Parts: sequence; structure tokens; C-alpha cells
Amino acid sequence: QVQLEESGGGLAQAGDSLRLSCIASESVVNLGMAWFRQSPGKERVFVAGINHGKRAYFADSVKGRFTVSRDFVKNALDLQMNSLQPEDTAVYYCAVSKTGWVLTGTDFYETWGQGTQVTVSV
Repeated sequence: QVQLEESGGGLAQAGDSLRLSCIASESVVNLGMAWFRQSPGKERVFVAGINHGKRAYFADSVKGRFTVSRDFVKNALDLQMNSLQPEDTAVYYCAVSKTGWVLTGTDFYETWGQGTQVTVSV
């Protein structure tokens, strides 16, 4: 079974940047990969992802601030987070889709990383 390893979380101040990285233990070239986040007491929500056709998708809340990149050879998905705000504070999870597509619902993903904490202070 595919395993995901995330890295890059941490503490930041408003306006700072952080970069998250995710690497899959085996090839996921035909599957979608995405980042989700979950704040305390809230549901896990879609942040950004790239499908098997290299098309990127973003949640409205991060458009213009976050970028996502994918290395299909290394089976990696990175999330560059710029202009961070306190509302971006959450545990960020990398996920692999059940298909080649990137959809916003968690049910469409079968493999999840352990999560990495991002905390943004004012």
C-alpha cells in the first residue's frame, strides 16, 4: 500500500511563506494528488491538488496565495504557501486519489499522510 510522507510544516507569522512537501512510497503517476487541511473542530477541506493530466486545482480561500507543484518522477507533491494568514492554521494532509482526478471531497481519496501542523500567528 502506498505510504505518504509529509514535511515542511511549522510556525509562521502572518505574511510569511512555508513550503510543504509530500512524497509517495511508490508510483502514483496515474492518480490525483492533493493537499487538505483540518482546523480544530472543523472538517477536513480541500486546499489544492494536481490530477494525472497535470492540471492544478485550488480552493477559493488560497487562490493567488498558494501554488502547488508535482514531480511525477519522484512521486512528490509540494505546496508553496505565501502570504500566510492566521486562518491558514491547520493540520495539512497529503492525499492520493482513488482515480486520476482531483476532487474536493475526502471520500475520493484512499491514502492519507499523517499530517503536518502549520501555525500562523498575527
